Amino acid sequence: RGRHVPIRAATDVELARVHGAAYLESLARTVPGASGWLDGDTYYSPQTWDAALAAAGSVTELALQVLAGALSAGFALVRPPGHHAERDRAMGFCLLNNVAVAAAAARAAGAARVAILDWDVHHGNGTQQIFWDDPTVMYQSIHQFPFYPGTGAPDEIGGPGALGATVNVGLPAGGGDRDFLAAFDHVLAPALAEFRPDLIVVSAGFDAHHADPLASMQVSRYGFARLAARVRAAADALCGGRWVVALEGGYDLSGLGEGATATLEALLAPA
Repeated sequence: RGRHVPIRAATDVELARVHGAAYLESLARTVPGASGWLDGDTYYSPQTWDAALAAAGSVTELALQVLAGALSAGFALVRPPGHHAERDRAMGFCLLNNVAVAAAAARAAGAARVAILDWDVHHGNGTQQIFWDDPTVMYQSIHQFPFYPGTGAPDEIGGPGALGATVNVGLPAGGGDRDFLAAFDHVLAPALAEFRPDLIVVSAGFDAHHADPLASMQVSRYGFARLAARVRAAADALCGGRWVVALEGGYDLSGLGEGATATLEALLAPA
């Protein structure tokens, strides 16, 4: 049985670990109480800034509680998503990079290594950029490729100071359950085992679902269930079962519901 963790806003210190001061100042000056566009995809309305702060803060709070042992694992059902937000740029519906803020907070709280696994159908360019040269945070992604935002090629493996800490598996349009599971089993899981994180944070987009209108993949409820179960098994084996899931994309309500439910079942399944 789970319990509800109250939402909270991300602090200035937490945000500043992954986003630039000028960018944060610009958002705080432009977005609150207003409506407009930050780029061709990223709009905001009068309550967007409060929602973005709450999303980043709530993923971070969940990660810190799991890291401290107050919770065994958790699922942050938040909006707006975050994985496209770069250090100094909003894009792809994302203003603040929720999982990046959480991972950096976990590092500051004592985690030696944090792994981020991104199974959103779109590559998380922002998360990759933020940790590109950081060997203490591994960024892994399974995504449709080539596709928006154009990043995530297999030769993108990290900066000079963190070679191998970025792992990208781009799949062609039409890929489904077997493809996603094979990518995890043969590429991501071995890299996780070698990295041995203290915490796993999942960027869980469900827009690879076969019914989603924004992509061309064929993942089913069963596929998300098996993928989540594999991540849980990896967390159990590598980091004392400490894993946190953060909602990213998903634009078909039935697919979003199926994927989120399957993932929550994996979180709540008996050990």
